[in-house]
Amino acid sequence: MRDGLQEMELLFRALADRTRLRLINLMGEGEICVCFLVEALRTSQPKISRHLAFLKRAGIVEARRDGKWMHYRLIDPADERAVEVMKEVRRWLKEDSEMQRDSARLMKVCCAPQLPVRLRHAPRPVMPNA
Repeated sequence: MRDGLQEMELLFRALADRTRLRLINLMGEGEICVCFLVEALRTSQPKISRHLAFLKRAGIVEARRDGKWMHYRLIDPADERAVEVMKEVRRWLKEDSEMQRDSARLMKVCCAPQLPVRLRHAPRPVMPNA
């Protein structure tokens, strides 16, 4: 079991990476298949999965398998102070121009009448604010 200082260190290490911040931003309030994150960030699936695993270890992401698809969503950390940190980080991310471009790219892919061939059978993200 980790102590409070170890949990705090892990949370801040999770937040100290641009790709992980971009993933946090894209997950927002919904649940999303890793394949859409790969498409929106234009990077490899193994890299995205590695970062998602780190976020999961930090206690801010939860995964759910549905057949061959892995879905991810943000969850509140166990510590109330960490919850407040995450609220501020997410608010800050929403104001960043790079994060806004990522979100627009994700919405363009998700809301397209026809998904790209590599995503044709993928379940569309569940995005309550979309």
